[in-house]
Amino acid sequence: MPDSTELLKIGKFAELAKTNLRTLRYYEELGLVTPSRRSKGGFRFYRPTDLARVQLIQFLQELGLPLEEIGTSLKGIPDASLRGEWLTRLRKILKQQEDLIQKRIDALKAQSNLVEGSLKHLDMCETCEHYPRASNNYCEPCQSSGSPLPNLLSALF
Repeated sequence: MPDSTELLKIGKFAELAKTNLRTLRYYEELGLVTPSRRSKGGFRFYRPTDLARVQLIQFLQELGLPLEEIGTSLKGIPDASLRGEWLTRLRKILKQQEDLIQKRIDALKAQSNLVEGSLKHLDMCETCEHYPRASNNYCEPCQSSGSPLPNLLSALF
C-alpha cells in the first residue's frame, strides 16, 4: 500500500481497488468517486484513502443497492442543520441491507438443511436392500423407513 500522501495513477488505483478503469470512470461520471487531481494531460490521480470509498461502493453494490441510491447516500456530509437527516438516511439504507443479508442467510440455512437431510438419507440408502425403480415408485416413500424422500433425492430418482 502506498504512503497516504502519494497520489496514484488511475491504473494503479484500479488495480488496488480490484476494479477496472471503465468502472472508475463510470463512478466518476455518477459523482461517486472524484480524482483528487488531474495532470495537465488529463490523467486522473487518486489518494490511497479513496480506496475505502470505492470498497464501500462495491460492498453496497454486492448487497444489491443500486448505484443511484449509493450516490444519493454518499453525497458529501451536509451542513450541521441537515446532519441528522443524512445520518437517518444512512441508517435506513444500512438497515435495509442488513435485512437483505439476513434473508439470504436464512435461505442458505434452509438449503443447507435440505442438503444435510439428503446426505443422511443417502447414508441409509447405502445399506438398504431396495433399489429405486418404477415397481416401488422409485423408493417413494422410503422402502425402509416409510418416510417421504427429501425433495433433492426424489428429484434424482
